[in-house]
Amino acid sequence: MLGMVVLTVLAACTVQDGRGSPGGEHGTKAGAPASSSPGKSAAPSASSSAPPTSSSPSPGADRRLLEAAREGDEAAVRAALRAGARTEARDAKRRTPLLLAALGDHVAAARVLVEAGADPDAQDERSDSPWLVTGVTGSVRMARVLLEAGPDLGLTNRFGGTSLIPASERGHVAYVREVLERTSIEVDHVNRLGWTALLEAVILGDGGPDHRKVVALLLDHGADPELADKDGVTPLEHARRRGFDEIARLLRDAGAR
Repeated sequence: MLGMVVLTVLAACTVQDGRGSPGGEHGTKAGAPASSSPGKSAAPSASSSAPPTSSSPSPGADRRLLEAAREGDEAAVRAALRAGARTEARDAKRRTPLLLAALGDHVAAARVLVEAGADPDAQDERSDSPWLVTGVTGSVRMARVLLEAGPDLGLTNRFGGTSLIPASERGHVAYVREVLERTSIEVDHVNRLGWTALLEAVILGDGGPDHRKVVALLLDHGADPELADKDGVTPLEHARRRGFDEIARLLRDAGAR
C-alpha cells in the first residue's frame, strides 16, 4: 500500500512541473506552428515576427494583395505574397490581382505577380483577362511583361474577340505593331459581331492617322481586305461609306496585289 501511495505522489509532481504535459507536433504553444519535418529547428512562438508561410496565409492577405495590385504598390504586393496571399485571389467582380494591375497599367506590380506564377488568362465575370485588357489599354510595356507568362493568344473576350481587335478599334498603333511582330496572333479572327480587327479599325475608328496606321499594319501582316462582315460588306465599302478616303486607298491597293 505504501508503495502505491509513493507512486501516486510522484506522478502528481511530474504533471505539475510540466514534464507530463502533451508534447511533440501537437504540443506547440498556442499560435505557433509545429515543425513540418524532422531535423528543422523548433517553430517560433506566437511572439515571433517571422511572416506566415504561404500554406497558412494571414487574415486578409488576399484582400491586401488585391488592393496593392489595384493601386500598383509593388512593395505591398510583395509583402502580401510573403504573408501567403494567393496569386489567383478574386475580388467581388472575380478580378485577380494581375488583372487589376493590368487594368491600371501597373507594370512593376504585374511583373512581381507574373514572377510569382500569376495566370495571364484568368477571366473575370465580364470575361476580361490580364492579357485581353492589354488590347483595351494599348500598353506595350504590360504586353511584354505578360507575354513572358505565355498567355493564350486565342482567348476571347465577351464579344468573342482577341486582344488585337479592341486594340485596332482604338487605334493603338504601337500595341498592334508589337503583337503582330512578336506573336502568332490570328490577324483575321472573327468575333461574335462578325468583325475582324481590320473591320473594327474601319467601322469603329475615326479614319485619322492612327487608324490609318493600324489598317496598314494589319494589311502588311496578311489581313484579308476582302473579308466581309455578316451582311457581306467589305472593309473597303465601309471605308467609302464613312468617307475615309486614305483608308479606302490602302484597302484598294491591298486588294489589287
